[in-house]
Amino acid sequence: MRYLASSILVLFAAFATFSSQAAEQPFDRVAFDAAVKAGQPVAVVFHADWCPTCRAQAPLLKQLVLQPKYKTLTLFVANFDNETQLKRELHVNEQSTIVVFKNGAEINRSTGDTQTDRLDAVLAGAST
Repeated sequence: MRYLASSILVLFAAFATFSSQAAEQPFDRVAFDAAVKAGQPVAVVFHADWCPTCRAQAPLLKQLVLQPKYKTLTLFVANFDNETQLKRELHVNEQSTIVVFKNGAEINRSTGDTQTDRLDAVLAGAST
């Protein structure tokens, strides 16, 4: 019992530390499901290394999520070629798609945007 309580405390502390420093991270199913279930602001970008649009989006998204207004947003980077189940679940058919969640529900979506102001607008709903 003591071990279980200690384990839960460690996981909670790690999650709290991580969420206060949230930015960009590789897609992780457990972390994604926990964040969405908790109603936290979350975005998933479906990235492919071979995709020129994805390569143009990546530095813009990285720069945006570092802004103070997105300090609670977690941006998960999902590999477009490998995350087939996630693509089916979220009805994603194209790389460079961003799906944004808040309060456990999808609130915004974008595909192919490479303009900073439009990417900012896609993410903005999660930070308000």
